[in-house]
Amino acid sequence: MYPQAAHTFYRKLSQIALSAVTPIAAVSVALACGAVLLWLNGFNGLDAITVMVFGSFQDMRAVGEILLKATPLILIGAGLCVAFRCSIWNIGAEGQLYAGAIAATLVGTSLDGLSVWIHAPLVMLAGALAGAAWAGIAGYLKVRFRASEIVTTIMLNYIALILTSYLVTGPMKDASAAYPQSARLVREAWTPRIVSDMRLHIGILIAVVLAVALYIFLQRSSRGFALRVVGLNPHAARYAGMDVARNVMVAICISGAMAGLAGAFEVAGVTHRLYQNISPGYGFEGIAVALLANNNPLAAILSGGLFATLRSGSEVLQITSQVPQVLVLVIQGIVILSVVAFAKLRDILRIVA
Repeated sequence: MYPQAAHTFYRKLSQIALSAVTPIAAVSVALACGAVLLWLNGFNGLDAITVMVFGSFQDMRAVGEILLKATPLILIGAGLCVAFRCSIWNIGAEGQLYAGAIAATLVGTSLDGLSVWIHAPLVMLAGALAGAAWAGIAGYLKVRFRASEIVTTIMLNYIALILTSYLVTGPMKDASAAYPQSARLVREAWTPRIVSDMRLHIGILIAVVLAVALYIFLQRSSRGFALRVVGLNPHAARYAGMDVARNVMVAICISGAMAGLAGAFEVAGVTHRLYQNISPGYGFEGIAVALLANNNPLAAILSGGLFATLRSGSEVLQITSQVPQVLVLVIQGIVILSVVAFAKLRDILRIVA
C-alpha cells in the first residue's frame, strides 16, 4: 500500500506543479518573443517589455485602473471556465457582454426615482439575465438541433454588435448627442465606486466573490459534479441518469450571465452610456483568461489580473516608448497564442504523466 500511496502523492504533486508552471512559462515565452519583435523594429525590447509589465503600477490610481480592467476579464473568464468544464465552447462572450450592456442601459435609463440600493442591483440583474438569455439561444440550438455552439455563438456575436449599432443610432440614440450613443443612465443606476475620486467600482469585489462561488459550485456541489461529468463523457453521464441537455443549458447560461454582468458593469460603472464599441474585446480575451486558468474559476482571478496588467501596460508602452499600437496588439496576440499552445502542451504532458 505504501508504494501505491507514494505514487499517487507524486502524481498529484506533479499535476499541481504542471498547472502552476505552465501559465508562467506561457507568459514568459510570449513576452520574450515580444521583446525580440520590438528589438527587430528598432526598440529596446527588454526595456519595453519591462514597461509593459510593471509600468502600470505607478500609483494607486494606476492600480485602480488595472483592477477596473480586470473586472470584466475575471467575470467572463470565470464564467467561461464553467462552460469549458462542461465541454461547451462558448465563443460568444463578446455578444453576451453587449446583450447585458443593452439590457442594463434600458433599465438604467427607463426607470427613475428609485434608490441606488434598488436601481443599481436591478441594472446588474438585467445585464446578467440578458447575457444568460443570449447564451441560452446557442444552448437551445445545441441540445435541440445539435448545432455547433462554436458557430452559433460566433454568429450571435455579430448579431449583438449590429443590434447595438442599430440601437445607438436609432431607437436609443441620445437626441442631444452628435455621436452614436444612448442617453446617460440616471445617477441612481450607476455602480457605486469604492473610492470617490477613482473610477474603480464595487464590480471588482463582486467579480472575485462570484469567481470563488463558481469554484465552490464546480468542486463542491452535485450540480457542479454533474457538469464536469457531462464535460468528460456525456454518454456515461446519460447512462448514469444525468440530464445532459439540462446541464449543457445550465453551463452555457452561467457563462452568459457572467458576460452579461460584465457588460452591465461597463455601462453602469465606467461609461454610463451605451456606445457602439463599448468593449475593447473583453469577450474574446476572456477565453484566454479561462485557458490560462486551466478552466479553474479561482485561478481566473489571477489570470484576469494578469491580462488586465498587460492591457494597461500596453497603453503605457505606447505613450512612454512610442511603440506603435499595431506592435502592441501583435504582442498581446502572441501572449494569447502562447497561452493556448501551452494549455495544449499541458494536457499532453498530463496524459503522458
